[in-house]
Amino acid sequence: MKLIDGKAVAAEVELETKARIDALQSRGITPGLAVLLIGEDPASQAYVRNKDRTCAALGMYSRKIELPASTTQEEVMKLVAELNADSAIHGILVQSPPPKHIDEHAVTLAIDPRKDVDGFHPVNVAKLAMEDPTAFVPCTPLGCQRLLIAAGIETSGAEVVVVGRSLIVGKPMALLLMAKGPGGDATVTIAHSRTKDLAAVTRRADIVIAAIGRPKALGAEHIKEGAVVIDVGINRVADPSTKTGYRLVGDVDFEAVAPKCSAITPVPGGVGPMTIAMLMSNTVTACERLTA
Repeated sequence: MKLIDGKAVAAEVELETKARIDALQSRGITPGLAVLLIGEDPASQAYVRNKDRTCAALGMYSRKIELPASTTQEEVMKLVAELNADSAIHGILVQSPPPKHIDEHAVTLAIDPRKDVDGFHPVNVAKLAMEDPTAFVPCTPLGCQRLLIAAGIETSGAEVVVVGRSLIVGKPMALLLMAKGPGGDATVTIAHSRTKDLAAVTRRADIVIAAIGRPKALGAEHIKEGAVVIDVGINRVADPSTKTGYRLVGDVDFEAVAPKCSAITPVPGGVGPMTIAMLMSNTVTACERLTA
């Protein structure tokens, strides 16, 4: 069983990104990312801190905008419009989920598609479906694809089951895997919470991408011998033996599943580091295009 090391692959991506940043800075340009956080969700605050730290390490300009949960829709929309017009900002990310009174879809629509480094704007979703190389692809699926390529896992002709149908992971993941070229050309099935006999569906797969958002939802009975498993889930479960009182587990029961796999990602240290690495890469791409 091969453990796919997300930290090591993310470090490779960041080295490539740093070289591109250095090239931009030699022209007097610094890529800029604005991250908008509304409310005090602890997991979101941790993600935003990580993004801020990575920007600083790579030499990017980072603007962290933290707003109280009481912020109105109108105030958020005004801020997005200002960031769209700001030439120092090349990527805009609104941390999900915002408070319930904020219409997240309206905020996404308001972001300039050229600065939509999360890849959630309908223009970028359509471009991805059309296999347009100028699409911004959501960072987590893009990171999963990069992990498969880095681990030398052949996707061409492979049967892949993506468990989860969100716009953040499941749907774009399926589109990436079906697209022509490296890390694509796969036969893809999307399964979800309403799938009948999920284990029978996932057991067919050469590659299982688990993005269902439930701790240890997939066990040994879901995975065939020799399959590859990419676990997108990051779930907090209570663990009194730890300093924090919790630990992170994936959507896959790692201990039960790993012995059956030819390759698997751990949680933490698998897909997580890739998401931030691909966000940095997308931001630099946005900067390159906007300053060409």
